Amino acid sequence: MTFDYAPAPESQAIVNIDSNYGLFIGGKFVEPKSGEYFKTINPATEEVLSAVAEAGQADVDAAVKAARKAYDKTWSKMSGKDRAKYIFRIARIIQERSRELAVLETLDNGKPIRESRDVDIPLVAAHFFYHAGWADKLEFAGYGPDPKSLGVAAQVIPWNFPLLMLAWKIAPALACGNTVVLKPAETTSLTALAFADICQQADLPPGVVNIITGAGDTGRMLVEHPDVNKVAFTGSTEVGKAIQRAVAGTNKKLTLELGGKAANILFDDAPIDQAIEGIVNGIYFNQGHVCCAGSRLLLQESIADEALHSLKRRLQTLRLGDPMDKNTDIGAINSRAQLSKIEELAKSGEDEGAQRWSPTCPIPDKGFWFPPTVFTNVTQAHRIAREEIFGPVLSVLTFRTPEEAVEKANNTPFGLSAGIWTEKGSRILWMADKMRAGVVWANTFNRFDPTSPFGGFKESGFGREGGIAGLGAYLDTEDNS
Repeated sequence: MTFDYAPAPESQAIVNIDSNYGLFIGGKFVEPKSGEYFKTINPATEEVLSAVAEAGQADVDAAVKAARKAYDKTWSKMSGKDRAKYIFRIARIIQERSRELAVLETLDNGKPIRESRDVDIPLVAAHFFYHAGWADKLEFAGYGPDPKSLGVAAQVIPWNFPLLMLAWKIAPALACGNTVVLKPAETTSLTALAFADICQQADLPPGVVNIITGAGDTGRMLVEHPDVNKVAFTGSTEVGKAIQRAVAGTNKKLTLELGGKAANILFDDAPIDQAIEGIVNGIYFNQGHVCCAGSRLLLQESIADEALHSLKRRLQTLRLGDPMDKNTDIGAINSRAQLSKIEELAKSGEDEGAQRWSPTCPIPDKGFWFPPTVFTNVTQAHRIAREEIFGPVLSVLTFRTPEEAVEKANNTPFGLSAGIWTEKGSRILWMADKMRAGVVWANTFNRFDPTSPFGGFKESGFGREGGIAGLGAYLDTEDNS
């Protein structure tokens, strides 16, 4: 007997989206001095949601000036205990407005409401709660008896986890006594602007958090601003390299969290059905728009056929469609540009001889969609095995020995994450020691916690976000004695 899922749409009535949004500078929403606006759309329907201000140089200057004033006169002089009260208040408001924020994130980003509701927003609140606890305890974090803040932090975040990446950046910056100018991605600015409203609701002192919207040029102007003390960026490796060149020779502190091409390694002693759930979560969660996605599956030869059969059977049960439906597993690709990139790389896989497979699933007429896809007969020379696709595309390779698995997993310019599936604890520890990845998951994948640091090696960037290690990115840790 086959059971069909009845539609279970989340209501959009809880969200009120303004026709246009200004910039959040000095505690107020202001019109852009540039006079420029751009449209943000729903990627599932291609409908325009709102017009968002595009910040120019004068706007960037005003935001940094507001942040500097707030740092010098208010935030840096406030006790850690008092800073913690504001951060804790923000966390509570996020919880209270969680349904609204989840709906807004899904409308603007295209990810399934189930993921926004159950993963993104709870983690956002958790990061603010966690860092509120650190604000008055920094002397116990291991950075000296009286650690100092840096000043003004310039933060540029991507479109795949808009509000969560904001939390990863803003929460530790505020806890450590810094003020912030943040630029969200141009395709997903609405939850950042909603967060600006939350800052007002929490009575955060004016200028402590400033939100400026715009495209790449706005981010470049912010990163290059001479009155910025710290730069934090999450995004592509190419842009990360440009930012590193821009801040070279300055005194700006820098952290970069960039691309990835993670390996999920499945050994023959692992429980296959359990592992398949982790593999599916590792690459098809958030449509594969995850920098640490397990986009390369390494199967031990003796179980390759069985694992592939189980994987394909599981993919046939995934539901692609309306992101606002609580039954949906695969939502919309965030933009037409990203869809074109995924399609181009998938075509290269076929052209280079890999075998492509996708489950049969209807594609909506409007919006940007790509079905969950598996490539077999993949070699390490294929583009789909080397380049970050940032979409729901899995490349499958095989190995015979643990040594071969390590060699293939590390054969990448990236080094953000990895997954190991085996029942042998000794093998997990041996593999984890050999992997050149910032995060190694064992018998799970995409497990995040604000207490645990996250970051990469090689072209996946440097520095850590989250945990005690993440606090150091926003503190003056140099010995000035």
